[in-house]
Amino acid sequence: MPTYLYWGEDEYQLLQATQKLRSSLLDPMWLDFNYVKIIASSDEQIIDGLNQAATPPFGMGNRLTWLAETTIAQRCSDAVLAELERTISHLPPESYLIFTTPHKPDGRLKSTKLLQKHATTTEFSPIPSWNTSAIEQLVRQAAASIGLKLSPDGVKLLADLVGNDSRRLFMELEKLQLWQSDKQKPLDAESIDLLVQASAHNSLQLGSAILATETSQALALVAELLSRNEPPLRISATLTGQFRTWLWVKLMQESGERDDKTIAEAAEVGNPKRIYFLKQEVKAHSSDRLQQALPILLKLESALKSGGDETAALQTAVIQLCGLSHK
Repeated sequence: MPTYLYWGEDEYQLLQATQKLRSSLLDPMWLDFNYVKIIASSDEQIIDGLNQAATPPFGMGNRLTWLAETTIAQRCSDAVLAELERTISHLPPESYLIFTTPHKPDGRLKSTKLLQKHATTTEFSPIPSWNTSAIEQLVRQAAASIGLKLSPDGVKLLADLVGNDSRRLFMELEKLQLWQSDKQKPLDAESIDLLVQASAHNSLQLGSAILATETSQALALVAELLSRNEPPLRISATLTGQFRTWLWVKLMQESGERDDKTIAEAAEVGNPKRIYFLKQEVKAHSSDRLQQALPILLKLESALKSGGDETAALQTAVIQLCGLSHK
């Protein structure tokens, strides 16, 4: 199909796919004549892009018209719909059209249905930070794509360090590739640990250690995060978000609610499938304990903002949180 619809909030992977498509379709010698990118957020811009796409390529190769940040799959006037219908079914054989948007297409719209019929649609949404197996699979695939070998413990550590940030993942892999001296030997966790800094994903691990009352592990994670220059306020914010989510899930369970979608809406969890895992995490913990954690986290935030000893403040809060009774 000569038409593509790329959507999703993973801006980096969406951009990479778009650039790959451009490289595969266009003759670099005729790029200036046959390639145009339009920020298509208004009717006028969308119609302008559709008109340009209807023009045959000049010289060698194909033509590619990119309508970026388009709203055509979220709202569409009659004028734009008419122009889309006219253009999409009469594109010149060597003229390609790509729509990109961070937002999920509205399947109720006629424009979306038309695009779904005529366009190759691909979703680029970030992997949920809790889906560690999918993140590790992405790490393996991304490393293989640039010919970089990672050991199993290296894959796991890198997934832990970068989380679901695909842009950072590829940047770190490129850095590791330059550093790797022995191309035949897979990079292990020890080598990766020296070169890659932690992200907020490790703060999620810290929250899990606190919930499990693993005081020693939690304190070790605090030390590791600080040694990697993770901002203390970011650690605090991540912990607060975790405990609020856990509390909402537990309160909804205790109220008798069983519908995961309803619980997800109340807890402001984007993916209802995540609720199953959250239920397992809070299964052995009372809502009272989770409620008691919030004032401690509020006090931690206040201490960090007042300019006190950040390490001491975090360590004190972690010990207090781990010491809360399960009942």
